[in-house]
Amino acid sequence: MAEEKNEVVFDDGKMEEALEFKDPEDLYQELISRVRKYHPSTDISMIEKAYKTAREAHKDQKRKSGEPYIIHPLNVAIILADLELDKETIVAGILHDVVEDTIMTEEDLKREFGEDVALLVDGVTKLERIPLSTGVNQSDEKLEMQAENLRKMFLAMAKDIRVIMIKLADRLHNMRTLKYKSTESQQRIARETLEIYCPIAQRLGISKIKTELDDLSLKYLEPEVYYDLVNQIAMRKSAREQYIQSIVDEVSVHISGAGIKAKIDGRVKHFFSIYKKMKNQNKTLDQIYDLFAVRIIVDSVRDCYAALGVIHAMYTPIPGRFKDYIAMPKANMYQSLHTTLIGSNGQPFEIQIRTFEMHKAAEYGIAAHWKYKEASDGKKAETQEEEKLVWLRQILEWQQDMSDNREFMKLLKDDLDLFSDNVYCFTPTGEVKNLPAGSTPIDFAYYIHSAVGNKMVGARVNGKLVTIDYEIKNGDRIEIITSQNSKGPSRDWLNVVKSTQAKNKINQWFKAELKEDNIVRGKELLSAYCKTKTIVLSDLLKQEYMESVMRRYGFRDWDSVLAAIGHGALKEGQIVTRMQELYDRDHRKALTNEAVLQSIAEAGAIAASRPVQIKTKSGIVVKGIADLSVRFSKCCSPVPGDEIVGFVTRGRGISIHRTDCVNVMNLPEIERVRVIDAEWQTPTDSAEEKYVAEVKIFANDRSGLLVDVSRVMTERNINILSMNTRVNKQGLATLQTTFEIRGREELNRIIEKLRAIESVIDIERTTG
Repeated sequence: MAEEKNEVVFDDGKMEEALEFKDPEDLYQELISRVRKYHPSTDISMIEKAYKTAREAHKDQKRKSGEPYIIHPLNVAIILADLELDKETIVAGILHDVVEDTIMTEEDLKREFGEDVALLVDGVTKLERIPLSTGVNQSDEKLEMQAENLRKMFLAMAKDIRVIMIKLADRLHNMRTLKYKSTESQQRIARETLEIYCPIAQRLGISKIKTELDDLSLKYLEPEVYYDLVNQIAMRKSAREQYIQSIVDEVSVHISGAGIKAKIDGRVKHFFSIYKKMKNQNKTLDQIYDLFAVRIIVDSVRDCYAALGVIHAMYTPIPGRFKDYIAMPKANMYQSLHTTLIGSNGQPFEIQIRTFEMHKAAEYGIAAHWKYKEASDGKKAETQEEEKLVWLRQILEWQQDMSDNREFMKLLKDDLDLFSDNVYCFTPTGEVKNLPAGSTPIDFAYYIHSAVGNKMVGARVNGKLVTIDYEIKNGDRIEIITSQNSKGPSRDWLNVVKSTQAKNKINQWFKAELKEDNIVRGKELLSAYCKTKTIVLSDLLKQEYMESVMRRYGFRDWDSVLAAIGHGALKEGQIVTRMQELYDRDHRKALTNEAVLQSIAEAGAIAASRPVQIKTKSGIVVKGIADLSVRFSKCCSPVPGDEIVGFVTRGRGISIHRTDCVNVMNLPEIERVRVIDAEWQTPTDSAEEKYVAEVKIFANDRSGLLVDVSRVMTERNINILSMNTRVNKQGLATLQTTFEIRGREELNRIIEKLRAIESVIDIERTTG
């Protein structure tokens, strides 16, 4: 019966798990019999030699189950043999742990088994050392580490895809025997499998491994859900078998009557697939209508569509539930016709129609077109293999242009369908392209080529003009309109595009193509700003001042600073102000006491011709001024310990400034007559007086930065009065915070602690 066919497949999985308890010699003979089923050569000497070598190398080692360790590599080799891989891969599977766990070296392997096997074992050994930690509540640092680890995996795949095949087989057998691990290890390994290894198996199209990894992961991550599903499906086994068999019998009669030679069987979808549908659609098992699937396997593509016609004549198809993956294969080259129908009893079910070649590709993925195997048409097999690896080469190409690991991780999630859905569309010549769901014509243009995106002026979808923010739908035919007169992409495009790839290419265009223009514009903006402020720009363009600015904002050369000003990433005012501060510190004008007193007398602010010292409640001693109130300037927020001066205001007493205050240093000559000496009085009862201080913190933006700054203040009982933050386009964060302190010493201690915070670049006090 059809369901018996399904149960045979399911029981095979149980049988594989039971193989670990066999005697190693029996396992070895099982391996040889499976290899001989598909390999034309009868020479198994290298496999036999590998078995003896691994058995000797692991002779004193035991698994958690208590069984001899050699059982694990033999099971890995059996899984690889089921995928019908070449002898070198089988041998490497047997030997994959000898370098990591025994005294055997890579040189020993190369000498005994050749360079090919040695490289495969070395690749798997390196992957073993990669800690692939995953989880839903990861920090940015952990997420970045995971991205870096995924990079290494893909690099290993690029060298030889067989390395990942061995690693997947290794992970599958470890998952089959996971019950011997602690609960904590089971959860960690299962989550890692579900989030990293299952998507890779899916991307390589190996459903034979992917579905079992899915189910085993569910078994340990959600054991109650898993066993509840198993029990519910087992309870209805008899009724299910009868129902599916009745459909198979009906279909067989009609397909045969149409003169189509076909193999027809039925199955229940695997547990993880059912669980995902129940969770995503918030339904019970009874409400999942495509729980059953009947598979029709025929000889040719012509027969696939002929069989589809027969099926649609027999049953009522459900609208919107037909998918043609033959004309439009999935990204992993999966091909099949899927249609959901209403049975004679009103129960919906799914039928999949494919050729024998497509079925093998669906089960074995990339291994079905293995370029190391002998093929009747070697050129065709190689072409199919190349198509399989297009996505891998694309990853490596994008990776070369990207230095930020978090950005790379986003690229994987958004663009490569490892973790998200894609949308399929056509070029004007009919070539199928797959993009992230939600993509726009701009994404499509940059997917084709950077030059197409940079010269894009419009787009047509299905022959009609559309806006650039049009959301591409499955089956759309996209035509990009370009013009040599185009001035290039707009910055607004960055808010429209979906793919990280397109965003990167747009940003690269602004940085590279317009750099010279931006440099010129930056120079003009600086010059114009200085003219409006009557500042001599040539006085500021000293090497030490420019280097200070470059260090603060993270640029390697002055042209990059000018370019950033030119395209708006930096404001010319903040650059001039910073350089003016540095210049004024080096060119302070000394004023004599006599000159100050004379100027004050002219202003009518002298109360007596002889200077006197007057103490105020503020803790400030000023010279020559009586009966005037003293207040602290908000522009520079002086605190005890700072060098200070007084400024005689009109009608508001004396304002106290730090000597390095920008407002004081930039006073016109006519106003400098109002400056008077001031100093802090000897601390008395005012020792506990609190003063307002303000600092700017410059840091590379990251999650948690504000929390770390607040923690430093809280731990030292510092009262924060205000905090403002902004982040520029280069990712530089500026935090301006105002708080209360007792004096300069305490302020210095706070600044030292703030400097120690991760990603903080510089800290400065406000100077006006």
